[in-house]
Formats: sequence, structure tokens, C-alpha cells
Amino acid sequence: MIVVLIMKINKTPQLKRDYLSIVCFSFTLFITCFQLNVFSQYKSEIILEDSIINYSNLKNWAAHPNKLDMSDSNNVIHKTNTSTIKAHVFFIHPTTYTNKLVNDQWNASVFDEELNEKTENSSILYQSTAFRNNTIIFAPRYRQAHINAFYIAKEKSDSFFEMAYQDIKNAFEYYLKNENNGFPIIIASHSQGTKHAGRLLKEFFENKDLKKKLICAYIIGMPIPSTYFSDLKPCEDENQTGCYVGWRTYKRGFIPEDIKKENFKCIVVNPLSWKMETGVVEKKMNPGGVLSNYKKLVPMVVDAEIHDNVLWSCKPDVPGKIFFTKKNFHIGDINLFYASIYKNVGNRIFQFLKNEN
Repeated sequence: MIVVLIMKINKTPQLKRDYLSIVCFSFTLFITCFQLNVFSQYKSEIILEDSIINYSNLKNWAAHPNKLDMSDSNNVIHKTNTSTIKAHVFFIHPTTYTNKLVNDQWNASVFDEELNEKTENSSILYQSTAFRNNTIIFAPRYRQAHINAFYIAKEKSDSFFEMAYQDIKNAFEYYLKNENNGFPIIIASHSQGTKHAGRLLKEFFENKDLKKKLICAYIIGMPIPSTYFSDLKPCEDENQTGCYVGWRTYKRGFIPEDIKKENFKCIVVNPLSWKMETGVVEKKMNPGGVLSNYKKLVPMVVDAEIHDNVLWSCKPDVPGKIFFTKKNFHIGDINLFYASIYKNVGNRIFQFLKNEN
């Protein structure tokens, strides 16, 4: 069947290009993230002093305003002129450490240049830039846990995720002390990044003074139990601040077996309406997604509908979609709603500054 399919595609060059565009988009982000498990609490683990990452060194940031990096890349949605910086984005990238485990090294090295480049050309370019609307991006490198850590016993994986989180925590503490300078903050994350972002929000924002500086937390690609936060609330509309949003995207009608077993209620916010109401928000309300071609915005690419603990959408509306058979759209959690996220960041910043004055 695969051979026949390829032969048919090869007979029509334009269709071949369109199909490869979809495949390329899937592969580009597939390497960055996988479906993850729910938020959970981890036992503390002492991180030796000599193993702490030095975040005063710009090399230990995948994105930072004091260096030129992939988060500075513009596409059609970004303003060509230099905008006034009104807020900071602390972005935690998803899992990119997916190669074969060597020497039982469960946590990535921040000095792995090949992995760093992979992270920058995927998550930093295609995901973090959705949040760059009158903002600057801070994205730390961290000793992320290997993708396989999500599929082994919790007793073994705890220490791997703990090391990753401690790096995120140290980077955020450095940022607060040396970089923030009173700016309001947006927390943005995907997949493994969201696992760590949840802990960061609980430790630094919930029931803390810093919550007053939180514009919004976009914690995406992972289930958020409704009871996870005690003080932080989910956003109820497109302008609310000091709140959080999240979703997991699947093709309409599909629910993975592991999600069917979830015995808790998840917070799901529709990234087209920015509400938690059920019902389909039609794709005409989607200002555009960014797929394999970073420079191109694809308007009305998908619709969105909250269904129980997940977000359902139609198959991406692009040429050649008949050959796109994936049902798990986790890889496109951000990209399918890229322009909507970009616009929403601007709306919430405007409302935050309005309320502050």
C-alpha cells in the first residue's frame, strides 16, 4: 500500500509537494515532543553544587534577548519594525532528547551541540515565536529527561525529571534576579516543558506576590487536572490575566486509550475562543497556523472543539490532506493555532497594562 501511494503521489508533482509539506511539518515537530503523562509531584533530590548550570553564560540559553537566535526569526505575522517590549516570555521547550540512549544517560547535556541545534530549529523557531508579540523570549537550555523516561516506572524516572526541573528553577531564579527588571511575565511551555512549568507556577506564583506580574501561563500539550492548582485559575475569556490555559489536540472522534482511563477532570481552554465552553469553533475563526514553511501562514487550517479532557479539531485543511492520517495532533498543539496565540498574547498584555494603570 505504501509503494502504491508513493507512486500515485509521484505522478502529480504538485500533490507530491503538498503531501510532503504535511509530512515535513509532522516530522519537524515530532522530534520535539510526545504525548506525556499527567502532572505529578516529585521527591526532592539534592543537586550537587558543581552540577548547577551557569545561566549567566548565554550559551546556556536556547533563546535570550542578548543574543541572536531562532526566537528572533520573523514570519508574516511578526511586525517588521522594532516593537516596544511590554512583557517577557519564559519559554520551556518540549522533549527533543529522543535519540537512542547511550551509557544509560537519561538526562541530556546542555553542551550537546547537535541536540541544541535540533531544539533551536524546531521548538524555538516554530513554537516560541508564537508568543513574540511585543515581548522578548527567555528559553533556558536544561538537562531534559529522555523521552523514554515517560514510559518507565515512576520510581526510576523521578530523579531524571527532578534534575530537569532543578535546571528550570535555577534558570528562572537567575532570570528574576538579573533579567526581569519589573516586567510582567508570560510562562509558555509544551509537553515536557509543561510538566516543569506546572511546578514552577506552584512554587513561584501560586499564593505568591509574583502572581501579580503574571499575564498568563500557556501550559500546553499535557493534561492539567482541575485540582492541580489551588489559587491559580484557568482563563475564562480572551482578555483575562493572572490565569492559565492549556489543551491537548486530537482529530475529532479520537481519544487515546490512556486518556480514556483518566479518572479526573482536565482543564481545557479552546485556543480559538479562549473559553472553556463546548461546541465547535469553526475554522473561519482560526487566523492561521504555521506548518512546515515557517514564513507562510495557513489561514483557517483547523477548527477546535472541547470534548471531555481533550481538544478536538478537524484534519488540517491543506492540499494533500487526504494522505494525512495522524489522529494525534500533539505535534501541532501550538502551530495549528499559531496566529490565534500570537493575537491573544497581545490582547492579554494590553489588558494587563490597562488594569495596572
